[in-house]
Amino acid sequence: MINKIMLQKLSKEYKNHVSMFYLVNQQSNVALHKSKQAIFSLQRDQISEAEKSLKEVEQIFIKLQGSLTKSPQLLYAGAYKAALEEYAEAKLFWQAIKLGQLKEISEIKLGFESYLGGICDLTGELVRKIVLLATEDKVEKARELKELITQVVGELIKLDLTGYLRTKYDDAKRNLKKAEEILYDLKIRSK
Repeated sequence: MINKIMLQKLSKEYKNHVSMFYLVNQQSNVALHKSKQAIFSLQRDQISEAEKSLKEVEQIFIKLQGSLTKSPQLLYAGAYKAALEEYAEAKLFWQAIKLGQLKEISEIKLGFESYLGGICDLTGELVRKIVLLATEDKVEKARELKELITQVVGELIKLDLTGYLRTKYDDAKRNLKKAEEILYDLKIRSK
């Protein structure tokens, strides 16, 4: 004989989990999209639009992180992790552009994997910004961003990253090389 109370309890837990899973995926996709919008705005010097998008993403994550205490296994869901990493990249890019430095993100809780993935991806956005700055003859600002990439890669090399993060780190090294080549070309052309 089966214990129907036990099955009812399991059914309720499962339905709650599935409901939370769909909510996390849906909200994570919104957060990912808004983080990408923030990056796009920052590339075009639309700081206030980027800040608005970042605030919206932070509100999404604050709500989700509160809800995920009931389903902590969803903290490792692919969509959620991807959105956190994209947010980290966007927030760090905002810091680089607005503050000229990178510091701890305190608005939401991020694990080391989201931070490190976001930092590595940041280097690609900085290279794109360097290209835009070069076309506007803002060479000094381009040099500052290249130096930031140099510092990032210099710190990441100390970590001996493996797996997924190693791939991201290799991309960061390639981005540093691209930034150096852009500035080299600018210097040669200015002579």
